[in-house]
Formats: sequence, structure tokens, C-alpha cells
Amino acid sequence: MSAGTRRRTPAPDRLCAEAVGLARDAAEETALPGGVGEWIEAVPEGDRVVTHLFECRTPGYRGWRWAATVARASRARVVTLDETALLPGPDSLLAPEWLPWNERLRPGDLGPGDLLPTESEDLRLEPGFSGEDAPPPNSVVAEEAVTTPAADEAHDAEVAAQQPPGRAGINALAQEIGMARARVLSRYGLHTAADRWQESHGPRTAMAQAAPASCVSCGFLMPLAGSLRQAFGVCANQYSPADGQVVSLSYGCGGHSEAAVMPKPPQPPPPVVDETRSDAFDLHGEPSVHSEPDGGSQPEPGETDGTGEQQGNDGSRKRDGAGRPESGNGGRPRP
Repeated sequence: MSAGTRRRTPAPDRLCAEAVGLARDAAEETALPGGVGEWIEAVPEGDRVVTHLFECRTPGYRGWRWAATVARASRARVVTLDETALLPGPDSLLAPEWLPWNERLRPGDLGPGDLLPTESEDLRLEPGFSGEDAPPPNSVVAEEAVTTPAADEAHDAEVAAQQPPGRAGINALAQEIGMARARVLSRYGLHTAADRWQESHGPRTAMAQAAPASCVSCGFLMPLAGSLRQAFGVCANQYSPADGQVVSLSYGCGGHSEAAVMPKPPQPPPPVVDETRSDAFDLHGEPSVHSEPDGGSQPEPGETDGTGEQQGNDGSRKRDGAGRPESGNGGRPRP
């Protein structure tokens, strides 16, 4: 928008801007006692229309403003009250934007006993085989079709004579081939589920970035059946944060089966028993007596030698108290 076409904010009407007392009285009449605070500003709404804003002091309405709009007629000198309202300010506390119930639900909100209805035109589901629409008698569900014209005529005559299959038989066949549900997962629902699982337990998560290996090589992975087998599986490791949840094959965690394999302790060798010889063991614990070699050491001074005499420091032999030399024959004098 150019400067020539830019709209200019109209200046507030002088008489309406001066009618602060009238606006305050109207706001105080609407609000609780003491709920109207200081005057904030006057905002022009149009020709001879001004809104006066006052601070709201009501508990629980922090940042809100009382608005009283006054106006006057053309060429009139009397200002009259238009309306009063409680409006939010730039710093006021507001409730979140209203959303329908189906958009407010988040994963994990469904608790025990809660029922979550689905729309009849839910894009995540598509019609399945419920048995309400009976197939024609000559369809492959009832009996194998024959291609020759003569066989077709004979088959038509045979079918016309018989009664068409009932709903019970159709339901039994549908139950056998796994098509007895009223609605099954559509391709759109399958893709949205795969995107959700890839985002929650995929390779871009912090757990997968720090994992030593991916789930594709983990022994705790239980692969899915069908088209999702090549991309997802179920974790069966009770110590993993994704236990019992669908994980991407490129996901990983520290509970990988091959991340830290404990080595098997070595087995000790069997004992070897020599049966060709016998070893003697001392069962009583008596010390062994070893004979002294010839020319043994001389006794220390003050000790008794083998003759019963004590060897002195100077090599002389001591005698007993009676003046008799000590002998090794029990102290008897020599003849």
C-alpha cells in the first residue's frame, strides 16, 4: 500500500474524549465494587465515537480492561453512552483457542472405560467384507467359476434349483479368510500410522542416535506381517524403553541384543590323577628330625656340650659346686 492510499487514524472527538467521568460511571455500574482502576487511554472508533479503557482490578482478570464506548450525534453537544464491555489486553490471560473434540484429543488421552467414536467417513478406515451384501451365486466365493458356455448353463440351472447361500455361511467364510470386520485400515490410515511410528521410534530420535546398533539386527525384534514387515517390528526387550511398542527397523537403543555380549567364563581343566606312583603325606604333623653332619659347630659359651661340662669364655671347663669337674655321666666322679 502506497503512502497516498494509507489510511490515517482518525483523531478522537474532543467532546467524546473529555467524557471520562461518564465512561467511568458506566464501567463502575457494570463491574463489581472496586473493580474499575485507573484510566488507560481513549481509542477513537470512528466519527464522534470514542472508547475509554480502564484498568480491571477484579481478581482473576489480570491484564483485562473495562471498555466504555461513548458517542454523540452530528452537531450535538451532549455525549451519550453507547456500551460497556470487559476486553482482554495485550498481557491478559486468555483461554486457548476452541477446538472440536476430535482435534483436542492427543495420544494417551484415552483412559480405562473411555469410548472414542469414529466418524462414518473416517479417512483412516475403508469398508471391509461384513456379509451384508451377498455375492452372486456364481461368484468365486460360492463356487469356482466355469468358463465354458455349456458348463455355465448347467451351473446356472443347478444354482437356480438351489437356495442362495445364507448370511451365516458367508460370515463363516469371511471369518476364515480374515475379512469379517465391517471396516479395515485404509492405505491413508496405514501411511499415517507408519509416519507416526517413524517419528516416535525412528532413526532421528535421540535414543537411536546414541544406540550402538539398529533394531534390524537385534534379537529382541518381532517382525510384523504384511506390507509393514520391511520397515517395522515390535520390541520384546523388557528393559528397553520401547518394550511392547512398534519400532522402526532403523531405531535402536542400549538394550540391543548384540551391544554388550558378556563373554563366557573359561572352564578350568579337569584334574590330572597320576595312578602310577604314590605320595607320602605326614598325617600327624610331627617335625622331621635331621641328623647333624660330622664336625658340627662348637657349643656357644655358657652352653653344655655333649659331656655335660660347660664351655667357658676362655675355653676352660667349669666344675660343679663341690669342686668336682662336671662330667657327662650324670655327675658321678671318674675312677
